[in-house]
Amino acid sequence: METPAFEELGSENTLPGINEGEIIVIRSTRRKKNISAYRQGGRIVVSIPARMSKADERAMVPEMVAKIRAQEAAITMSEEALASRIDELLTQLAPEISLRPASVVWRGMRERWGSCTGVDRSIRISDRLKGAPDYALDYVLFHEAIHLEYFDHGAEFKELLARFPKAEIASAYLDGYEAAETALAAPEALKKLLAKG
Repeated sequence: METPAFEELGSENTLPGINEGEIIVIRSTRRKKNISAYRQGGRIVVSIPARMSKADERAMVPEMVAKIRAQEAAITMSEEALASRIDELLTQLAPEISLRPASVVWRGMRERWGSCTGVDRSIRISDRLKGAPDYALDYVLFHEAIHLEYFDHGAEFKELLARFPKAEIASAYLDGYEAAETALAAPEALKKLLAKG
């Protein structure tokens, strides 16, 4: 049987993300010695043996979270690289758009893949796309870059977006990701515990 132990770490603020429910610690009676950590539904889940002492938990959980974050950082494009990629995509697929973003940043967004603010030409990309296939990230970057010129999803916007060569597979990937995220969402009991914290 597995039980969430995240409340034990929450009050100590030892890990960034604990208070937002980004990190969940599960004590498992099936685990005897080893610890595992993985990303699920935007959260980092750390599974530890049920008998692990609180002192060992406080030492090991941050180490496992750091490993996950280091792995993600190693495969994540920098924000400068995101801006460069937008420039490449617009040059190749929509040369008539001369505007370029003033900033492109990763953001923790759960409801959208990206957003664009035309006033300041800023683009935000969901951190859920870190580690996604290049075609999926490119699709979202191109989509948001088109919004620099066309603020709605009208006919001109759709015509430009249709130029993306792997639009269908990218859209399928994003839809599948969202479906999996919904299916793997925290059960109601866990949501109630997270809300208390």
